[in-house]
Amino acid sequence: MKRTILLASSSPYRKQLLERLSLPFACASPDIDESPEPNEPAEALAIRLAAQKAQALAEKHPGTLIIGSDQVATLPDGRLLNKPGSHEQALTQLTRSSGQCVRFLTGLAVLDTETGDLKTHCEPFTVHFRNLSPAEITGYLLKEKPYDCAGSFKMEGLGITLFSRLEGRDPNSLIGLPLIALTDILHGFGINPLLES
Repeated sequence: MKRTILLASSSPYRKQLLERLSLPFACASPDIDESPEPNEPAEALAIRLAAQKAQALAEKHPGTLIIGSDQVATLPDGRLLNKPGSHEQALTQLTRSSGQCVRFLTGLAVLDTETGDLKTHCEPFTVHFRNLSPAEITGYLLKEKPYDCAGSFKMEGLGITLFSRLEGRDPNSLIGLPLIALTDILHGFGINPLLES
């Protein structure tokens, strides 16, 4: 029996990623508070928010597999890098990230609203930033305006020029949806993208 899949996101980047698995799905935007709890570890935050996104849509979508995902980025000193929302905030974030290793943690949750079964995963990925000049940072921001992206860059675009090295299993997680881990979880729910017609 075919399962209905729902992506709990309004992000065009996550939608484009999920389309790569060639599975039919719909999108809906969850309404949750994304504030971290006091002293909450970054990994726990990423998983909690991903699960809350999936759970927020459960009541309206019975009999559905709901995919939630959320991303948290941290500097070596533990400070979180959020979606900047403005040029000034993005400038501050990229200035702090210059020459640093930034760790991205992408939380993934898949909820079966028929059974209540919830599977979660956190995908780590490390980005080594080049030593960037103020002119390079400003030039990048004016070209791509990545103000809705955690870490203030778009991996799928010119953001790749900011890095000296990438470390991790799945670069898709940097864009917002770890497809390798998602495929593993979908297998557990009886869905194989290679065998779906």
